[in-house]
Amino acid sequence: MKNPLILFLLIPFYSFCTPHFLTIDPQADTVAKFNKFEIRLHFNADYINPYDPDEIKLDAVFTSPSGEHWKIPGFYNYSSWRNTWMVRFSPNEPGTWKYQLSVEDRDSLLLDSIRSFVCVESPLHGPIRVSENQRYLEYADGTPFYGVGFWYNDSYAAFNEGNITEENLDALKDLGLNFISTYITPLETLGSGLGRYDQNLCGRLDEVLEMCEEKELILSLNLWFHAYLSETVWPGGNRRWHTNPYRVICDARDFYRNKLAWDYQEKLYRYFIARWGYSRSMGIWFIVDEVNGTDGWVSGDSLIAAEWGQKVHDYFKQHDPYGHLTTGTRSGGIREYWHEGYQIFDLASREIYEAQGFPIIREGDIDSSDTHPLRFSYLNYAGEISKLWNNYPKPAIIGETGWNHTFYEPTMPGYLAQFHNALWVTMANGSAMTPFWWAFSGFMNDVIVSNQMRSISRFKEAIPWNTLTNVHVVDSISGGLDAFAMTSDQMIYGWVVNPETDVSSELVRISDQLPGRYRLKIFHTWSGRWISEEELNSQGNMIVFKIPNLRIEGGRAQYVGQDVAFILERLN
Repeated sequence: MKNPLILFLLIPFYSFCTPHFLTIDPQADTVAKFNKFEIRLHFNADYINPYDPDEIKLDAVFTSPSGEHWKIPGFYNYSSWRNTWMVRFSPNEPGTWKYQLSVEDRDSLLLDSIRSFVCVESPLHGPIRVSENQRYLEYADGTPFYGVGFWYNDSYAAFNEGNITEENLDALKDLGLNFISTYITPLETLGSGLGRYDQNLCGRLDEVLEMCEEKELILSLNLWFHAYLSETVWPGGNRRWHTNPYRVICDARDFYRNKLAWDYQEKLYRYFIARWGYSRSMGIWFIVDEVNGTDGWVSGDSLIAAEWGQKVHDYFKQHDPYGHLTTGTRSGGIREYWHEGYQIFDLASREIYEAQGFPIIREGDIDSSDTHPLRFSYLNYAGEISKLWNNYPKPAIIGETGWNHTFYEPTMPGYLAQFHNALWVTMANGSAMTPFWWAFSGFMNDVIVSNQMRSISRFKEAIPWNTLTNVHVVDSISGGLDAFAMTSDQMIYGWVVNPETDVSSELVRISDQLPGRYRLKIFHTWSGRWISEEELNSQGNMIVFKIPNLRIEGGRAQYVGQDVAFILERLN
């Protein structure tokens, strides 16, 4: 291990004295349920590094009207002289809340008097969580949540600077988007030093979360992007270990196992919880992206990397009072299946990059294959999400996919169809969110900023995801060239496709279902509308229905196209 190099910043607020409060300034005495209650304060105490909880620790204990206790860490925020220390909290029940602040340095503990504020009811849904059926997600108030979104990376470095904008988020929300995923530059930089957090980066993340809160969007926040833990793995911009201040205490290959590195990480994760855990828009702590793209995996030990993932997950489960979800991924090649990671995290998240070993037309010539490239594509997604569903009793997602690792190039019509199909086939095989497509940019906007998101957003509103019971994949279904469906006690929902022609007038047969009467609704996936509804009886344990053949009417040519989605509601 290298000798530690302790980097200090000259900071204006340090002291050596018995702790005492100078000002305590709650920003409101009344706050809406699931909204932010913020306290800004100043105090004197004995410390040098205000970010180090071993030197100086600010906490608050909140007591709910029903008597539940919440221990919330405070944090140092040197964004301006007015906002030196803060506590942020989000109440989850209406009524009068009580709270008590404490400041502890190495030698003494200071307790404030007990204070209070009032929480009032609101239409806000709160943060997301795993639903009771363990397969899907819901908001804290019990409203179902099916994620519709993709990667939207900010590339920020300072306040008011970044790719994420109010205008883009408004446009995306209008298309049905309800989440984004983003990765961040590590808060500890060579400029700040280990154990100190760049306040420009922190302030920008404040802004991003505030935008998401205003628009009721969920954020998946990637804490460790693989490049910042890579010194030798993969070329170009995938090697950014040289910018990571952890390099002064260990080699990249030892990051996952080094004790001192872990000590610093625990304090970093505490800061994440203290500063951003309050937010109802904070949805997922995406702990590591493409863990196999790091030296700690390749030249270190992949099992140690998994043990590290377990430690980080456990830290958030123990210290994050809001219970935000966790996930992590291995990269998108066909062999990059991370069994240990899928076991550890709240969400089992598989990446798919089809050109990295998946079935695909290798010659780049459609005529050279008996299988249509679109069929290869949606079968790849169906197979991977089904494996997650069958092997891990938790919500399953595709945590990264797309980009240009595909048969069709971005901007080609076939690429749009690939994206469209990936949305629908993953839903029809049990995914809890749409695939996290990489990534929102000028390179990709022709495809991912499209009505495809609006269509699937409309369809998902008809399914009570969080209250479905006895949910499982339908094993016996036929129709079109391929058909996929999920069944439950309440309904069956699925997707029928034929990329070589169309699905007009096709018969769909679903076996091994409960006998009785059903309401069938068929959805036009490309136009985002319901096109037929009828009631039908099962034929024993089989349900059979016909996809309509839309005709020219009123001078308009209506065409079903190559796929439709459907819902079968059980009526008795």
